Amino acid sequence: MRNTFFCIDGHTAGNPVRLVAGGAPLLKGASMSERRQDFLARFDWIRTGLCFEPRGHDMMSGGFLYPPTDAANDIGILFIETSGCLPMCGHGTIGMVTFGLEHGLIVPAKPGRLRVEVPAGLLDIAYAQEGDKITSVRITNVASYVAARGIEVDVEGIGPLSIDVAYGGNFYAIIEPQGAYQGLDALGASRLVELSGRVREGVRAKFEPVHPLDPTIRGVSHVLWADAPRGDGADGRNAVFYGDRAIDRSPCGTGTSARLAHLAGTGRLATGDRFVHESYIGSRFVGRVEQETSLADRPAIIPSIEGSAVATGFNTIWIDRADPFWEGFQVK
Repeated sequence: MRNTFFCIDGHTAGNPVRLVAGGAPLLKGASMSERRQDFLARFDWIRTGLCFEPRGHDMMSGGFLYPPTDAANDIGILFIETSGCLPMCGHGTIGMVTFGLEHGLIVPAKPGRLRVEVPAGLLDIAYAQEGDKITSVRITNVASYVAARGIEVDVEGIGPLSIDVAYGGNFYAIIEPQGAYQGLDALGASRLVELSGRVREGVRAKFEPVHPLDPTIRGVSHVLWADAPRGDGADGRNAVFYGDRAIDRSPCGTGTSARLAHLAGTGRLATGDRFVHESYIGSRFVGRVEQETSLADRPAIIPSIEGSAVATGFNTIWIDRADPFWEGFQVK
């Protein structure tokens, strides 16, 4: 049996986005969170087939558009990438909203604004347009917060680290310069990949965060190495590790949200403050602490992230059960 998927490929700030515009499976569920669970139970082979080799690669990320579960909203998005079917993906949202608007797949009720359902909650989106091109997308994200401070992990190859965990749509282990970690350039990308898996394993052994309103969102999935900015006009730099060997080429939308929550929670950012975040390759998102809020009994913030995306082409992909690698594979 052959399944065919029509995709719009592109990138957000350098990190790939594959919008699956045709071939999305019909899902059960009264919310995008429930639809995510249905996808994981019945259709995760689509994710691995489209994101893993030979049809994808270690950095591949994307998703599907769905009708909203609430008629007051414009669209629903389900995310796929090498690390899983995520509750939220910032760079993916920017890319899929851009491609969807530019190709008529998303028709907003109010031009310039969108209400988007994702498994992590509801996003308020503003976008700018020049002719047929979407030039920027600003996401007002879900409530973000600090989940833990000062987790001590002795990491083979770099030594003891004190690590905080914050949530911005996914849970992040955040490492600021300390001890043997003196900055991103001192390590380099291959060394960051080597160490990040050990960091994540060490944090997971000591702490499992659980979202206070949705227990299906749990566990540290990403590692954010924080650093001082390299370019003029930036406020910080990062390298975000996800999956098994991926370093995000963008500044990472949920990672930027988690970092904003982390900086606000430690008194270094206040409501209204702007934070320009650089990626490992120097691309940028503009973050802002929009307001203070609470999530269950936890202090939290509402962050926003702004960036832009570029579509690079159409791609029709087959997943054929006669192919010995129809489910995809990873080389570890």
